[in-house]
Amino acid sequence: MAYFRKRGDKQWEARIRRKGYPNCAKTFDTKTEAEAWAREIESEMFRGVFVPRKDAERTTLNELLQRYLDDHVPTLADPKREGNRILALQQRSLALRIVATIRGQDIANFIRERQAEGVGSNTIRLDLAALSRIFNLARSDWGMESLSNPVERVSKPKVPKGRTRRLEPGELELLLDVAPPAFKLVIRFAVESAMRREEIASIREKHVNLEKKCVYLPKTKNSDERTVPLSPEAILVLNEALSLNQGVRVFGMSADAITQAMEQARNLAGIEGLHFHDLRHEATSRLFEDTDLDIMEIRAITGHRSLQMLARYSHLRTHRLAERLAGAKRGMPVSLEAKNEDTTQKRGRPRKRS
Repeated sequence: MAYFRKRGDKQWEARIRRKGYPNCAKTFDTKTEAEAWAREIESEMFRGVFVPRKDAERTTLNELLQRYLDDHVPTLADPKREGNRILALQQRSLALRIVATIRGQDIANFIRERQAEGVGSNTIRLDLAALSRIFNLARSDWGMESLSNPVERVSKPKVPKGRTRRLEPGELELLLDVAPPAFKLVIRFAVESAMRREEIASIREKHVNLEKKCVYLPKTKNSDERTVPLSPEAILVLNEALSLNQGVRVFGMSADAITQAMEQARNLAGIEGLHFHDLRHEATSRLFEDTDLDIMEIRAITGHRSLQMLARYSHLRTHRLAERLAGAKRGMPVSLEAKNEDTTQKRGRPRKRS
């Protein structure tokens, strides 16, 4: 049964007591609002669909962010990156809001704010994914069953096209000329292996099997383990790195150190617009251009999560498909004439070493 009482000159309190349900109370500016709320709650209780709103109506987003940071982030594959994202979200004005009051419009305003700050679509989508996980956790695990997820109802920024930057003729040589010895090995290995920055930095001596010509990666970006087969040049680079005895890491560099070294080498070489991850794109492109591996075999090397992510490289193999249509068998060398019609000059090839 619902009870109403006036609180002071400007507020009305509605209180509901019903057997088998917790007592519910809420304060409103008018008696009409209090009565409407009471009718809604009593209807839900009568139909057996009532879910307590108490926690969601007194908890701020900042409190949920902190709980997520303390309880959930340490279990993630990359807790540092996600932790930094949550700390940044805690500084936003949205974090001060009671979670039950946050609507889709508030999330849309957050998106516009981030866009006005010049933040890229991918970063915004990662922020939204973190917020969505928090609302879902609050609803499923933290006793806030009444809480809706406002992130699910808003339009997300469009995913930008993947980077297509490749090494131009001579750029690899320029990088190798200015790079310090340790980073020079990292560059050569990246172009040969198609591994990600974090994967290269994580390689330990125990992960290297030169006899089987492979490297074992216990943890990758996709949280899956992977064994990567190595080309003859990649094996040569690994042998050189192992001979330097650079410590626990085979290449002696952390992921952040690789990024810094790339920026320094790029600036010294006078190269614009080249990121370390572009070397992975270059290596993957070469696997399509220079080998007869099928797409599943290439996926096993590169570790792409889906075949769709590799589909954008398929145009690099048109010359091979034309040869197949003419009757060539898989593994047969491609005619120079056909290859020249479909591909441009080879880019950024390392100089032969004596």
